[in-house]
Amino acid sequence: MTDTFSRRGLMAGAPLLAGAALMPGASAAAPRLNRDLADPANRARVRARIIGSCRAETTFAFFRLHIYGFTGEGNLIPFFTLNNLQIGQWTPQPDGTYANRSVESGVYCRFDTDEPLDTWDNPLTGERRKVWHFRGGPFTVTIGADGVVTRGADLAPKTLRMEEIGGMVFVPTAASAAFPNPATPDKWPRLSSGKTIFWESHATYAARAEDAYNEEFGSAPAFMQFQNLASWQPWMAMAGHPGRTWGKAHGTKLTSLDALPAAARRSFEAKTPDIFAWQGWTTPRNDLLEYLATQTPPG
Repeated sequence: MTDTFSRRGLMAGAPLLAGAALMPGASAAAPRLNRDLADPANRARVRARIIGSCRAETTFAFFRLHIYGFTGEGNLIPFFTLNNLQIGQWTPQPDGTYANRSVESGVYCRFDTDEPLDTWDNPLTGERRKVWHFRGGPFTVTIGADGVVTRGADLAPKTLRMEEIGGMVFVPTAASAAFPNPATPDKWPRLSSGKTIFWESHATYAARAEDAYNEEFGSAPAFMQFQNLASWQPWMAMAGHPGRTWGKAHGTKLTSLDALPAAARRSFEAKTPDIFAWQGWTTPRNDLLEYLATQTPPG
């Protein structure tokens, strides 16, 4: 699982500047900027423009999520890197909010590489485990002036203060969840992380002020990042081991799927090729439940 508000969260500097020149709708004339964040309608529009889009269009976001193990003692232990692709279809609503229907997939790779893993040697248990790459969604997210509402996702992000600092507009969110674990300890003694799954996710989206306030942009080029702290995944077979995974992701919106880094694209094509057929993705996917459906409970 990750954040999008499914679990998920997005680079700055030169890539951001290059992205601004590529975004559709750019004008050679001086852009019309609306900096009035006291106006709820504009605040909702700016928030949607940075996170996704305030127009009817599809956005693509790519993240690298470095995942570590944390047992409560010692330092973080590098586990693997997740290539995460999120695709959102945005639609302005009559009430001034912006709805997003999104799907995502994730490919676990050898740490800090684009090399997909078929198996993973668990450094805490010494066991070699078959890796479970995931698909998630569709999720529905609605963005307004002061809030984010999700349906179908594990997390419900709360918006923190949106503000301009040093010529950048920052949109932070925070989510905290605890829900019953489908992999219960009595039924899945080796796979379960406990009766309850805990998930913390903090994301920050940032765009240059001249892009965030630009009324000619539906979607602003954005730096996007998130951290999460989550209960062990069942496929890792960590029952009885205290701790959680800690992940740190960075990413950005893409102008199209053609802008995916070549090696990352190959990882998706190898392990989750159905993400490229996202337009026909209507059946809900849940990686945890789908994994458990492939397993046979002991006894």
